[in-house]
Amino acid sequence: MTSALPKFKAAAMHVAPIFMDTQATVDKACALIKEAAEHGARLIAFPETYIPAFPVWSAVRAPIENHDFFRRLAQAAIRVPGPEVEQLAAAARAHHVFISMGINEGTEASLGCVWNSNILIGDDGTMLNHHRKLVPTFFEKLVWASGDARGLRVTETAVGRVGMLICGENTNPLARYALIAQGEQVHISSYPPIWPTRPPGEPGAYDIESAIRIRAGAHSFEGKVFNIVASAFWDKNTRDAIAQGDANVGAILDNTPRSVSVILGPDGMLIGDTMRDEEGILYADIDVAKCVEPKQFHDVVGYYNRFDVFGFTVDRTHRDPATFVDMPGPQAPETDTRRQETRDEVTTQKAKRRIGV
Repeated sequence: MTSALPKFKAAAMHVAPIFMDTQATVDKACALIKEAAEHGARLIAFPETYIPAFPVWSAVRAPIENHDFFRRLAQAAIRVPGPEVEQLAAAARAHHVFISMGINEGTEASLGCVWNSNILIGDDGTMLNHHRKLVPTFFEKLVWASGDARGLRVTETAVGRVGMLICGENTNPLARYALIAQGEQVHISSYPPIWPTRPPGEPGAYDIESAIRIRAGAHSFEGKVFNIVASAFWDKNTRDAIAQGDANVGAILDNTPRSVSVILGPDGMLIGDTMRDEEGILYADIDVAKCVEPKQFHDVVGYYNRFDVFGFTVDRTHRDPATFVDMPGPQAPETDTRRQETRDEVTTQKAKRRIGV
């Protein structure tokens, strides 16, 4: 039976966290969720590692200068599950919305292990998916551990089949294909506020706005999916906290292209406005039925593929630091009755073999 093809309003949150303040950022997120819900949004997407910051400092300072930033981030990272997640779940239940949230995730197994993660919370407050970025990009390797594929999933929801990838994962054709192959209809892409770079034209220059538009358009067009791109807003408080009065660092931050938040249709075209220079919420109406007709042209997980030529396997095994196998408890002593029953059974089997039974 064909799944439902819903219509709903989506919200891409082009917003800034309260830099390195986990609880204040969660409180701000809950206020924004309430605002978006009051404007009719059913699916609300937040930026990459919105709680409580994206580690821009790793791009503009030498690693030896960033130990304090790392300690603060590791301490501010949240657990899944944990009280901050429950607060977000309560907001989802209260306003009957789906929430995609980027977080810095910590673990009880290590005080210094942090993942770039994203969680999808259902409109009843349940955890629908938990994805850790597969590979930190470039300078991000100084902060985050590599994730596994446990969250490389598409989730069936009341607003369609939802998948998501974090920032540079949207450049990975195999990660994108893995979601398309699960019947993805609504894709969420999360991004940081900026990606520090050299001036245009110099070696190593990188325009994150251009990169976002290319990636988002490619995935929408190839998968015939809606794409909700939520990038963080670059605010003065974050800029000053990272620059720390260093004029050279400040100049790099001030001259780096800003990220954009956009929403695209299954034809790869923009729906509505683009948000970049102002903090706010970007809304768009989505009709999942519009994903159907474009499949006539290119259905890369259907007729427009050669499954006899190409093969693809995704290992979604959980990669935990250790597997503990406890010794079994002591066996109860065998009773005299049971020993006698065993001897009788053996005698019976021998007798049957002798008579050919």
